[in-house]
Amino acid sequence: MEYGLHENFPIYSGGLGILAGDYLKAAKDQDLPVVGIGILWRQDYTEQYIDQDGNPYDVFADHDFDFVKDTGVTVTVTIRGETVPCKVWFVDHYNNAPLYLLDAAVPGSQHGWITQRLYWGGNDHRIAQEIILGVGGVRALRALNLEVDLYHFNESHSLFAGLELFREKMEQGLSFDQAWEETRKQVAFTTHTPVEAGNEKHSHWELQEMGAYNGLNYDQMARLGGDPFNMTQATLRIAYLANAVSQLHGETTREMWRETHDKAPIIAVTNGVHVPTWQDQAIRVAYDHNEDLWEPHLKAKKELIEFIRQKTGQVKDPNALIVGFARRAAAYKRNQLIFGDMTVIEPLLKEGKLQLVFSGKAHPDDYIGKNVIKDLVSMDRKYEDSIIFLENYDMKIAHYMVRGCDVWLNNPRRPLEASGTSGMKAAINGVLNLSIVDGWVCEGPQHGISGWLLECHEDHLHLPEDERDLQALYRILLTEVIPIYYEDFPRWQNMMRASIEMAQWKFSSARMIQEYYENIYTKAPVFMEQQTSGI
Repeated sequence: MEYGLHENFPIYSGGLGILAGDYLKAAKDQDLPVVGIGILWRQDYTEQYIDQDGNPYDVFADHDFDFVKDTGVTVTVTIRGETVPCKVWFVDHYNNAPLYLLDAAVPGSQHGWITQRLYWGGNDHRIAQEIILGVGGVRALRALNLEVDLYHFNESHSLFAGLELFREKMEQGLSFDQAWEETRKQVAFTTHTPVEAGNEKHSHWELQEMGAYNGLNYDQMARLGGDPFNMTQATLRIAYLANAVSQLHGETTREMWRETHDKAPIIAVTNGVHVPTWQDQAIRVAYDHNEDLWEPHLKAKKELIEFIRQKTGQVKDPNALIVGFARRAAAYKRNQLIFGDMTVIEPLLKEGKLQLVFSGKAHPDDYIGKNVIKDLVSMDRKYEDSIIFLENYDMKIAHYMVRGCDVWLNNPRRPLEASGTSGMKAAINGVLNLSIVDGWVCEGPQHGISGWLLECHEDHLHLPEDERDLQALYRILLTEVIPIYYEDFPRWQNMMRASIEMAQWKFSSARMIQEYYENIYTKAPVFMEQQTSGI
């Protein structure tokens, strides 16, 4: 549904899209034959700014993506009984890994609203968008004469591509069960959602009304996704193999779908980030030549400080510790946890020992998330010398923050972080993670060596989760992070080097895509049959 390729190409909402973009870049780097299919969102996800009263508000600007190329191909899908034409655009920056984007804003069509905004509107909007992505995506591949061996569905948004493969096979004379069996030989599925309630469900009435059945009937659809229709369950049932996005998430996902019969086996491929995109080049050179890392880090830190000055007029101290926190504004991510006891934090802010830089967006309809942002803005205005909130979080802000902060804070409620990739981007720049042990962090930083892990003291086990984690955060911040930064500079530099060593291959998209090939793609029945027959 989203691809985060470049800051000037806003067709993404956050980490899921950035991951898809990093995947295509890794495919290009390794000359792998991959084709991306997505949607050209004319009004992005949202541009989100702060008004005078500290409230976030959304702006939906019309973008003219003049660098996308016209393939000359238009395909049609049927939505609510109406024919919807979709133009197919082409992004060719990635050579062997091109990206094709469907667009319903065809001149003369009344259906441009469908591909106007990412993740916007009610169920009917979402189903219509997913019909275009899935059914339209397969039809685009056919019209472009691209021969596809294997389909990789990133989240269950892509499910309807599977139903289009069913339809094609049944039109060729196969029964539903035969079409299911044949489709299952060529579909792999990645799921990112670690809570069952967060997985998309629709009523069969809605699906039928919107045209999502695509030639199937109720009994067949219910066999795939139950009633109500669960998109993730259905995708698990039409894939030969599925994967979670970290080892811990693999355990969570297997348990979550334990009762789902006829599902694909679920393994884990831990996410990774595109190192050439996210790692500061000077940091990379210094690391490779075993040179001092602080000089290039300080340069990146000063660039972040100058960016903050240009955006807000506020000037930060390059010699004082900067802790960064940037991600989607959502209650489970606990963006404001560090402010749980101001008697601890306020002295550090007033003394100038601690500077906090926040950024993030809330979904336009997520008023709880917007209240999170309002609270952060309120703290910014109260402690403007030490706290900053950067509005309209995007790839550009992320680039400055993951390179220029000293510490990267991550404290979601467990086990709700399937993977998390912002901390990986920080780690490859020698920015030290201070994190809950969840998602990728279970496989990464070692406490006191390449970062710090927020594990609660045994005396606090009886406390509620928020209080336990707050106490752990304060204890580590006050007794380890701040003293090492100000009093043991050689150790800090050693930890920076250890962070880069830990992360730059193990949590790279180069390693990730190799694992997809070795552990998932080459296990596809369609390939196994070719090997058996000697083709």
